[in-house]
Amino acid sequence: MNNSSKRTLLQVAAISFTIATTALGQELRLNELVSEALTKNPQILAAQKGYEAARQRPSQSSALPDPVFSPGYVSNGNPLPGAQLGSNPTSAIGFMVSQEAPYPGKRQLRGQMAEKDAQAEFQSYQAIQLNVVSRLKQAYYRLSYDHSTLGVLNRNRTLLEKLLAIAEARYSVGRAAQQDVFKTQMQVSLLEGKRIALERDRAARQAEINSLANHRPGQPLGAPAELKAEQFVRSLDDLYAIASKQAPLLVRDERIIQKAELAVNLAHKDYFPDFTVSGGYFNQGSMPPMYQVRVDITLPLYYRQKQHAALTEQTQILSQARRQYEATNQNLHFQIQDLYLLVDASWKLLELYAKTTVPQASLAFESSLSSYEAGSVDFLSVLSNYLSVFDYEMNYYEELQNYYMALAQLEEMTGTGLIP
Repeated sequence: MNNSSKRTLLQVAAISFTIATTALGQELRLNELVSEALTKNPQILAAQKGYEAARQRPSQSSALPDPVFSPGYVSNGNPLPGAQLGSNPTSAIGFMVSQEAPYPGKRQLRGQMAEKDAQAEFQSYQAIQLNVVSRLKQAYYRLSYDHSTLGVLNRNRTLLEKLLAIAEARYSVGRAAQQDVFKTQMQVSLLEGKRIALERDRAARQAEINSLANHRPGQPLGAPAELKAEQFVRSLDDLYAIASKQAPLLVRDERIIQKAELAVNLAHKDYFPDFTVSGGYFNQGSMPPMYQVRVDITLPLYYRQKQHAALTEQTQILSQARRQYEATNQNLHFQIQDLYLLVDASWKLLELYAKTTVPQASLAFESSLSSYEAGSVDFLSVLSNYLSVFDYEMNYYEELQNYYMALAQLEEMTGTGLIP
């Protein structure tokens, strides 16, 4: 092999973490996909309508019951209206209006409970938004990984084909064994198998993105932007603090606790009576009209079976809500810590691959390639060093994918943006 060919081969083998990917259509931009999902995703839109419906409940719950209008008559001698009207003092035609009035404070508490329900529904809506966006970002990062690694495969396939040509040339003059040719051909076939798997995953990720962004099925997508490794600088304590204030699942459980506390207060007030105020006018013909005013008062005589049991029930529900909050908080802290450790480990591996492992493997490959051409190193050593470079580069992009996918999940857990 002449020096020009050797330089060309080494340039093909050199590791470059900037891979230009091209596709039909424009570049696929993540921020535009997120905007589309937030405005068009059916799951998000359904949750939004649920929240908008919940906002209508507080005014309903705090309103007075509808008044009751009761027309009627009293007759004597026969059941027809107006019988003996004006001649018998008990005959009359008129109406009554009744208004139920709960004990003071009950309507306000019911309205506040409905308001807490609406706030909890809003947090559920926020959680669904974060979940859809997180899934969309993870699909995008996996698609970026597929594009990047397909570039690695294509480049390494070219390299293997050149190595195959060298092995065949050396074999033809009796300077290499036939198994060198077979081993290189096998590696070419293995790369083709990896390419098929990546193509399948790329198609699946495109379908997932189309689904989450509510595109038509099969809509073609451009190539995703190249992922660049940018170090995450927030501490674990910072993430805990953010989650305690903004994590939708945690805030939702807080609102449920507040609603349960209001329900306990309402159960206490149910020990007090409600009222119904009624007023009526009755025409008695030629006799003076008759008026009636009445106040009905409920008597909670069976409080042991009803009000006391209701208070106990609401107290237990409050205790349940508090325990559920603790469980959510503990699980959230675990997931945040687990993802944070994954981000930290992936970043360390990225630095290791970029600064140490890949450059060292590349140097080893260059050295063995030169020695192989000179006849001082067997082909198996060259192939082994080549495979090391290939594996480490693939591992780099896999860790880059894991790094950003973990950050996307951290965004969902904490309820805040973490990725530039």
